[in-house]
Amino acid sequence: MAAKEPIVFVVAAGDYDRIHAALVTAAAAVAVDVPVTLFFTMRAVRALGRDGGWRGLDAGGDGVSPTERDAAYRARGIADFDTLLESCAELGAGMQVCETGLRALDLGAEDLRPELGCAVVGAVTALAGGGRIVFV
Repeated sequence: MAAKEPIVFVVAAGDYDRIHAALVTAAAAVAVDVPVTLFFTMRAVRALGRDGGWRGLDAGGDGVSPTERDAAYRARGIADFDTLLESCAELGAGMQVCETGLRALDLGAEDLRPELGCAVVGAVTALAGGGRIVFV
């Protein structure tokens, strides 16, 4: 069987709903042996912050906060944000954080969740591996 084409998710959106959807899609892809890299940049970098940094993401278009949305998802049996993020890392999705995105938010590598194994890279490095690019 031919190798499956890798997918690079460029996660730039700063809202909970878009990042949650990207994590669902990435987890599904790695579960069926599609190589995945999640490249977080700009406001999306908050999703990787220590101590639930994702709670600081933007609310959805309906005004529901990330914390409220996450609780509603859990109550409906939908994976919550932390579960999805950790699952992507455990399943082998590459986790990359944009140097520019960190600087834009005045953050450093020490502000990220260490258990995710995020590599701090530039956009050139993130895209150099080829594959399909999905912009979120």
